[in-house]
Amino acid sequence: MRSGPRFVGAAAIIAAVSLVAYVGATPQSQSADIQLQLADLLFSEGKYQESLEAYRNAERSAPPDLLRQARTGVVVSLLRVAEFEEARQQAEKLIEANPRSPEALALYGDALWASGLFEQAEAKYRDALAETPELARGRHGMARSLAARGQLAEAMNEAQAALRIAPRDLELHHTVGAVYERMHKYDEAATAYSNYVNLLPNKEVSAKASWSRAQIRFLRSFAQRPPFEADEGSGALVFTVPFKLVNDKIIIRVKVNGASPQDFVVDTGSESTVITRPTALRLGVLPITQTLSAGVGDVGLRGLQLGRVDLLEIDALKLRNVPVLIKNPPLRDAQVREVESLSPLALGYSMTVDYKRLELTLAKHLPDEPADVELPLRLHRLATVQGTIDGKRQANFVIDTGGQVISISQATATAVRPVDASRRIALRVFGTSGWDRDAFLMSGVNLSFEGIEFKNFSVVVLNLDTPSALLGFQVGGIVGHKFLSSYRVGIDLERSMLRLKRAS
Repeated sequence: MRSGPRFVGAAAIIAAVSLVAYVGATPQSQSADIQLQLADLLFSEGKYQESLEAYRNAERSAPPDLLRQARTGVVVSLLRVAEFEEARQQAEKLIEANPRSPEALALYGDALWASGLFEQAEAKYRDALAETPELARGRHGMARSLAARGQLAEAMNEAQAALRIAPRDLELHHTVGAVYERMHKYDEAATAYSNYVNLLPNKEVSAKASWSRAQIRFLRSFAQRPPFEADEGSGALVFTVPFKLVNDKIIIRVKVNGASPQDFVVDTGSESTVITRPTALRLGVLPITQTLSAGVGDVGLRGLQLGRVDLLEIDALKLRNVPVLIKNPPLRDAQVREVESLSPLALGYSMTVDYKRLELTLAKHLPDEPADVELPLRLHRLATVQGTIDGKRQANFVIDTGGQVISISQATATAVRPVDASRRIALRVFGTSGWDRDAFLMSGVNLSFEGIEFKNFSVVVLNLDTPSALLGFQVGGIVGHKFLSSYRVGIDLERSMLRLKRAS
């Protein structure tokens, strides 16, 4: 977009309407400029779908000197309405016409990031900063990339540098809050999110502002309680616990608030520790506020409660003041009983799963181990690695120990190989948000993960649009038990690496 939103008054809007009616009598550049003014106004008011249409109108009539501004507006608006695939396509056109523009490079990085191609996005941010070191969007992109690689202090330095350059860019404040939250500095995170809310358009009636205020209340409810507090010295220890496999899911025994141990599913496909409403009532875990959740299923976005567990014990590992998601209200007409689950990654721990010995290892610093395959890992809300589909389409795959199969998203399937609806093999898939009635089986797919090949393979195709929109990037696919169980699996947050050792 341009240097900043340009506000126009009622007279200018009336003029814009007149110009639409008498476009033949208006010079091309003047028509495009009026459309850009209108688009900027709509964008500043948070009307992103309308701003997208206005930027597209401007692009259609823009002379060469205004074309880049119009295309930039199209890309940014597409990102705001979670049209990630088209945003990437439009950003590619922008970069083809402006290959050396730092702003275009940074925006292309944002589009790649929203496509889940985190490594490629970082390369574009670095290219942009090589041209203009004090580019706010480039520094912001590097902040997100460093955070995804677990380099939180360096990420905060980049995010704060971006804020000094562009203090009214609301997305920068949100990223600062997210990094502080990863650092378990909840007071600072709440302040950053408050700054974000204050910059939101229509903040008094905005649903986004309302959900953000709920998150702020939750963070501030911890007061003087350090989140994820562990015993002194436990960060240097390695914890190994047995597990059992039930329906391809890893089950461990966990104690909550000093009660008797109960079963928890180890689910790296979740951002949070999750407990059911009956467990919360039984153990005195009170709801503090609500949050949005989304998963596979036709329920889409789901409002659930946030609470705090005073003590979580995984064998000898004891963590205090642990944020939890309470599954209340429960799913209606659920075909599968909702269960407790946790992700060691969300607790801040790297992990190794030994499927042969049925052992789970947790540690801040995993011991060095030999591996047959090492895949670069990024943790941006969820842990992902990159794979290639049919030799041409790169996509991210969520590492999901709670999942059973290898799946790809409908968006990815459509981009790779559109399938006639009449020829689809329909499946019944029940996820955390109910039934995915659009799920189907796609055969003859070739998948590769840097040395791991699945040739002529059948994958489950899922509708992942809603969780992708909530996460802020297009989920390309999911690798679950069918992929992981052939290996000793090490998810190393410290080194940003997925290590796979083939079972003997």
